[in-house]
Amino acid sequence: MEPDLFTAAAEDRQEKDPTSSPLAVRMRPRTLDEVVGQQHLLKPGSPLRRLVAEGGSGRAGASSVILWGPPGTGKTTLAYVVSKATNKRFVELSAITAGVKEVRAVIDGARRAAGGFGKETVLFLDEIHRFSKAQQDSLLPAVENRWVTLIAATTENPYFSVISPLLSRSLLLTLEPLTDDDIGALLVRALTEERGLADALALQDDARAHLLRIAGGDARRALTALEAAAGAAIDKGEEEITLETVEETVDRAAVKYDRDGDQHYDVASALIKSIRGSDVDAALHYLARMIEAGEDPRFIARRLMIAASEDIGLADPTALPTAVAAAQAVAMIGFPEAALTLSHATIALALAPKSNAATLAIQAARQDIRDGLVGPVPPHVRDGHYKGAQKLGHAQGYVYPHDVAGGIAAQQYAPDAVHGRRYYEPTRYGAEARYADVVEKVRERLRGEAK
Repeated sequence: MEPDLFTAAAEDRQEKDPTSSPLAVRMRPRTLDEVVGQQHLLKPGSPLRRLVAEGGSGRAGASSVILWGPPGTGKTTLAYVVSKATNKRFVELSAITAGVKEVRAVIDGARRAAGGFGKETVLFLDEIHRFSKAQQDSLLPAVENRWVTLIAATTENPYFSVISPLLSRSLLLTLEPLTDDDIGALLVRALTEERGLADALALQDDARAHLLRIAGGDARRALTALEAAAGAAIDKGEEEITLETVEETVDRAAVKYDRDGDQHYDVASALIKSIRGSDVDAALHYLARMIEAGEDPRFIARRLMIAASEDIGLADPTALPTAVAAAQAVAMIGFPEAALTLSHATIALALAPKSNAATLAIQAARQDIRDGLVGPVPPHVRDGHYKGAQKLGHAQGYVYPHDVAGGIAAQQYAPDAVHGRRYYEPTRYGAEARYADVVEKVRERLRGEAK
């Protein structure tokens, strides 16, 4: 809701004594130019730029927007910057505490402000995914008629959590996790600026690296940890923040793991080899090391998808769908909950029967191509749909398998150069045993040898 006397008094106190607010609050950007990261959303003419510009009104007024991204990527910060920079009336609601009654009160106030004072209203609605369908429906008339310009924030996939009519009336802006460079720039700003720590302390390099790992792309988490470590350092009479102080204050040991160095590749390799070797406990150990070191969960998910095809294949046909589902879930939910999904997939892959037959098959086929075993496509399996194809002899003599008993026609598909070559050699492990029986019968039928 709009600020009351108590809110105004609190804001006034923060203005006079900035240290009364948490460091993460004090370091919020005051203009869009101070925002770190999300530059793809802040280009000239972007919806957010237009919301704070005079040109955001009129025939081509600024659109309502839905900000979707992981925690700590700047959704609330962007709304805060708009509230400070725009000359529009700004109202904030949280879907955790607000309901239809509060939404209608804001809309009524917006209509009165527009009619009586010509003042436009920007409504920031945090956690919109917590609103029910009926609650979201109550926003539609105001958004459609532009009684309010809505800025809604969500950490959940809007296609699942926001009703379609509201999505169609808004622009969906996706925020990306902040990079280490982004978080590093925020730490420097917090250490040096007057509203931050004002150069009261230095930050050791290894302590800085640990803060970046802890952050995991979350600016708020990084600044909260920095403030705690700074307070501990001051209490101990130290002039710099050490790794030991950071470890003590956040109760989290530094993991020896360089996301851009040897540990990154060594631990990732050990994870995959443990899965390949069916050692589920070792696989979980390496997974935990990667998670605790702040590894990108999307990188881990990609490695699991590769392992599902490279080392399991058709021995367990559910392995790849499990890994793909895990990757999709990770993209939707992010850390910390993504750790559960990655554990789920890692255990399933480690305990699945193993086969590298699919891997060896494509490697052998590609090697033949590199060795020059290509040859023309047999005429009867060439494209026969275009005009003139019949005169060229294309598709002539082709036997349509669905017209043959058993659905397999005895005819040649491969070029002469590789006709009869066997690339796929299935194992007898897990579900692939079924394919081992099937493939031999199919090959016999293709050669016309089936009885």
